[in-house]
Amino acid sequence: MAEARTKVVSVAKERALLAAVLPPGAAHADPSGRDPLEELQSLAEAAGAVVVDQLIQHRARPVAGTLMGKGRVQDLADLAKAQEVEVVIFENDLTPAQIRNIENVVERKVIDRSELILDIFASRARSYEAKLQVELAQLEYTYPRLRAMWSHLERIVGGSPAGIGTRGPGEQQLEIDRRIVQRRKAELRREIREVQGRKQREVKQRNTDFFTVGLVGYTNAGKSTFFNTATGASVYADDRLFATLDTRTRRWDLGAGDSVMLSDTVGFIRHLPHHLVASFRATLEESMHSDLLLVIVDASDPDAPQQYQTVLDVLSELETDEQPQLLLLNKVDRLEDQAELVYWQKKYPDALPISAARGTGLDEVVERVREQQRGGLKQMTLRVPLSEGKAMTFLENRAEIHEREYDATFVTLKLTIGQRLLDQLRATGARFEQVQA
Repeated sequence: MAEARTKVVSVAKERALLAAVLPPGAAHADPSGRDPLEELQSLAEAAGAVVVDQLIQHRARPVAGTLMGKGRVQDLADLAKAQEVEVVIFENDLTPAQIRNIENVVERKVIDRSELILDIFASRARSYEAKLQVELAQLEYTYPRLRAMWSHLERIVGGSPAGIGTRGPGEQQLEIDRRIVQRRKAELRREIREVQGRKQREVKQRNTDFFTVGLVGYTNAGKSTFFNTATGASVYADDRLFATLDTRTRRWDLGAGDSVMLSDTVGFIRHLPHHLVASFRATLEESMHSDLLLVIVDASDPDAPQQYQTVLDVLSELETDEQPQLLLLNKVDRLEDQAELVYWQKKYPDALPISAARGTGLDEVVERVREQQRGGLKQMTLRVPLSEGKAMTFLENRAEIHEREYDATFVTLKLTIGQRLLDQLRATGARFEQVQA
């Protein structure tokens, strides 16, 4: 199978100037007075850029051709020259014409927030599936732009001048580009369908055999740190945006003979490009079909309420908002004012304060997860045909078995099991009968 290729409009180590057009009064909308481009700066730094300055214009209506007013675009050009920047990064999504027009004035590379996020995803993708998803998302974004992303001439004519068979009557290079992109998109979708088919079967089997828990939350909320602390794994965790792109799943030992499968997933972010949400739907498959979602919020971040709402919005878009959820208020050790924690606990009484880095509060999380896993414990006797191997595996993994009694065709089990688990076993079509005491 060919290795997936991602194409990067890289900003690594480049001096960057941030720019934005915001509605009047936007600077005062945040009561904390935070920089409206703070998250864009974090994204740029996560991509490896060195942010040296920023320029904001407040306008009721953006200019169609250049987003900013003519004078402000010239100010942008002057500032870029004075600061010796190599790339200008806009908070706003730009049209192909706007990018071209602004580049003509500032004489620097111009990208927008969506392209910056794609750059980060492209540089961080590790698994074959993630690389496929990233490349498809890039092509969905760049198709209307086609900004020299393809070294197509070498492939079409072997580097020699265009000759017989390389172009039709009146055909333009743009049309050749479009055919190449469309063909590659079709190939990617086919490969992604194959990978998704295998993954869906794996997830379905895992959900049958184990109670599954998914970690979701805003990027940099501390999901990977929680994952490492809970499972004893050593997956990459860093204090930067999108440190995790590929879903990882490990067994989480809850003690007392109980265990679940815990999955760490890509973090969410506001204004995530819609084609990325669609492309990474399969990457979130682990969480989409989990028995329980642990929603992790960085309670120390002043933007935590908005970030939590973003997570809820993305879950709703992925049609997973009806799943059982447990809200975890992470990084409480960083809180300077406990009034912030009181606010969360008043609004969400079931939320649990934790510090994933220090392990604080994880014991209570374990108890809550165990309660969900067991779902109302009952002692009972089940009679299961020996031919029901999957049902036996399910019971061995997810129930507390006290006695086993075998005959020629059946095994009689005295066990303790949660009603929810028993219902889930029935839903798989397993054959067994409950023996009345």
